[in-house]
Amino acid sequence: MSPKRGRAGLLALLLGLVAWAAQAAGIPGAYAPLVIEATGLPERAEFDLGPAQARARQEGKSLYVYLGAAECPYCRRYEAFLTRNAAELVPLFQRKYIVVDLRSSLRYGGVVPLFIKGSGASLPYAEFQRSIGDERARQLVYPSVWLFDANLKPLMSMPAGTGTFQTVPEQIEILELVQ
Repeated sequence: MSPKRGRAGLLALLLGLVAWAAQAAGIPGAYAPLVIEATGLPERAEFDLGPAQARARQEGKSLYVYLGAAECPYCRRYEAFLTRNAAELVPLFQRKYIVVDLRSSLRYGGVVPLFIKGSGASLPYAEFQRSIGDERARQLVYPSVWLFDANLKPLMSMPAGTGTFQTVPEQIEILELVQ
């Protein structure tokens, strides 16, 4: 095999791995997440929570909404934590929650405005935060998690960013709504 052909094969393999890793990013499949991709691109990234709300009403469950970014190392760390602890955590998630995975990118909220649609209204991220009673003036932080009832009423105030729920007891406290 010529060196040129070998490099082309290696490049193809690397590109395939990068594409696979980007596709594999997100809440692990064991949690049966409802994956919501952004619409409205490239002008804006809008995530419509309407289908998740309808399902939560139908099943009598709450929403565990996860906003992660494909290029976010802290998101990958949280997702790896979920994978490692799936045997213990999946039953707890499934008992009370519809897990919603908003598949985002670090471009969203900066270069591309991020909107969240729920209960019929599509709002920019900061306005969405205010609409759910989160008056903290914070920038878009990855990963972010919200716990809502089916009407998008927050069930508790949630942390965001690095260090989010890195132990099983911390994750269980969140799922059980312990402040």
